[in-house]
Order: sequence, then C-alpha cells, then structure tokens
Amino acid sequence: MNTSWLDLFPDHIQALLRCMPQDVMKPLEEIRLREGRPLELNYEGVFQFLTPAGTFTRKPEEAYKPTREDMLRLLDMMSNHSLYTLEEELRKGFITIPGGHRVGLAGRTVLSDGKVRHIRDISSFNLRLAKEIRGAAEPLLPYLLDRDRNRIRHTLMVSSPQKGKTTILRDLARLISSGYSPSAFTACQGKKVGVVDERSEIAGCIQGVPSFDLGPRTDVLDGCPKAEGMMMMIRSMSPEVLLVDEIGRPEDAEAVSEALHAGISVVATAHGSSLEDAAGRQALASLMKARVFERYAVLDRSQGGFFFRLYDASVNEIKSSWPHGVVT
Repeated sequence: MNTSWLDLFPDHIQALLRCMPQDVMKPLEEIRLREGRPLELNYEGVFQFLTPAGTFTRKPEEAYKPTREDMLRLLDMMSNHSLYTLEEELRKGFITIPGGHRVGLAGRTVLSDGKVRHIRDISSFNLRLAKEIRGAAEPLLPYLLDRDRNRIRHTLMVSSPQKGKTTILRDLARLISSGYSPSAFTACQGKKVGVVDERSEIAGCIQGVPSFDLGPRTDVLDGCPKAEGMMMMIRSMSPEVLLVDEIGRPEDAEAVSEALHAGISVVATAHGSSLEDAAGRQALASLMKARVFERYAVLDRSQGGFFFRLYDASVNEIKSSWPHGVVT
C-alpha cells in the first residue's frame, strides 16, 4: 500500500499512525482529526481511536487529541506551504491530494453574497484514502455489455458515501479500456474511454498523469467541472464510453443527454442509498423518467467486498449479488 499520504502529518502523528499493524493499515479508509478531540480511524466499518502510544481504544478520554498546532501544520503541508493556492478547494470544502486521496474540511465559513467563499479556522480534517481494487467491477460488467451491438449500456450507479461508487467506476474504466476480463468478456476489443475527474479521485492524477491503472485507451480530464468536461471530451477526444462521478446538477443532466445524442455510452454515479433517493433530485429524475439509462446499479459493501442490485431502464430488478457474487 502506498503510504505517501503519511508525509502530510506532523512527525509525532506520523509516528502514531505508523504503529498501526498491516492488517489495519491496508484496509484503512478514513483518518479523522478534530482539534482538541480524539483522533479517529475507520477501517472496514470499524471505528477506533488512536492513543498517544499508537494503540487502539474505544474510550475517547484515552485517545490522542490533535492540537491547534497540529491542524495548522497539516493544512500547511496539504497546501505545499501556499494556502492561497487552495482558495477554490476551501470554497468547496475539500482538498484532493496526490494519489486521489480526498481531505474533507470543516470549520468557520466565510460568506459572500450569501454563498460560501471559503472556510477558515479549520477545526476538522477527514482524510479519505483512495484505493485501487483490481477486479472489483468484474461481476457487474457483463450486465452492462450490449453484446449484440458491441457497446456499453448507459448506466447509472447509485450508493451512499464509502460504498464503492468511485472504486467500481475506476475499475470499469480499466476493464472497458483494456477490453479483457476473465469473468466479463474475453478477447473483446478495448474501447476509447474518457474520464471526467472533477475531484481528482478517479484517476488520482499527478501533474496530469493518472496514478491508478485506468487502462491503455483512457483519457482523463482532471479537475474539470463535470458538465463542461463532458462536452470538452465529446468535442476533442471522441470517446466511445464516457465515465463521470457524482452527477446530479441540471447542467450534468444536459451534458449526459448531449453525450447520448452523440452516440457515446455514459457510465455515471450518483449519491443515494436507493433509486428512490436518486430520483428525488430533479436533474436525475428527468433522466430516469426519459429512460435515458439502460441499467441502474445500487451498490453496497461489507467486509467481504462489494455487492450490487441491478435494474433495467424501467427499474425492474434483473440481478442481485446479495449475498452471492462478492468481490474480495
């Protein structure tokens, strides 16, 4: 596991984190620092606090409590000693660091004309670690392939946070681009894939180059707003399949429709614990009502791996991997 993200932390916190055993370090998902409150870890649905000795505890009073100096040092390292360069990220409430890892921020917001301008007096950090799980999308991919027309079906994947949307989307890019998967479709020609990675999480680009394996025929627009990025991809890179994470705004829906009219397959994700949740957002509801998507996948996960429920364009369930088809 690449642990370069550890270098962001003050030396004494690095030392505590490095005390973690490998069976915790490998599945580690979140590190939460809250000023003056317990340092918290999340792995495989388990939450633990970290003590000043580098051991685990469930008692908040025994945990290490990050100081104001710790928080300022962490922010300084994340901004590469130049906080003004993060103005846009501070407005959005998160920073993406090399490797596709995402750091959520909370503190005092500064408003301008009723809108958030940026966050200051940051008192909480949530480092969400991005992971590449090769093969995670293999059980799902056969149901997205239209073999008669040799194309990928327009697909919307829905899940709550940390249930696998981005991980599955990342692996789909690799599989579709490479055109080979033992369990999905063998000896199939790879397709031109375009990835619009607004939050720099799917590809984890460093200076424009993906740090994750997205396949040999994949192009990435990094840090670009989704709607604008989809149109740029259509005009400039002629993708056969377009992948985009977390759609939901009206402009996203318009760009998805444009891609479909251009003959491009779209695989997108959206937040929600169910299709009903997704349909509660007006932009997604309009796409669903028009039966734009040919497949819907509701994703979930447990310590055993990823699960999905698959639906057709009419939202009739056609496949479920609960409790079978687990990816480990």
